[in-house]
Amino acid sequence: MSEFIDGFVFPIPKKHLGEYKQVAEKVAKIWKEHGALAYYEYAGENAKLEGTRSFAEMVKAEKDEVVVFGWTVFESRQIRDLAIKRVSSDPRMKNLIAPLLDPSRLIFDAERMVYGGFNPLVISGFE
Repeated sequence: MSEFIDGFVFPIPKKHLGEYKQVAEKVAKIWKEHGALAYYEYAGENAKLEGTRSFAEMVKAEKDEVVVFGWTVFESRQIRDLAIKRVSSDPRMKNLIAPLLDPSRLIFDAERMVYGGFNPLVISGFE
């Protein structure tokens, strides 16, 4: 199996989580149209473990923010690279993302997002 995933973590103001979810559902469909096998996003609820640094600390989340953790699964790194090019040039993305980046009510701050692409190391699922 040569799956490749992109993982990401970022904060969202709690008051905008519903609006963000509506956008993310549409974004997920676009990613899947362009090659993603699956798209997941989860909102943090219990993200502290004594002796470790939390995602909230990592992205400098404020008390009125929730941390979103997600990943996109691709068949391979090559398909992921192609998907990024296609998604980046898809005009629907600009229209979907623009309201989240409005400076008067910034919902998504890319500078506080942590991101990376990953090869499989251990996969233990629902066999």
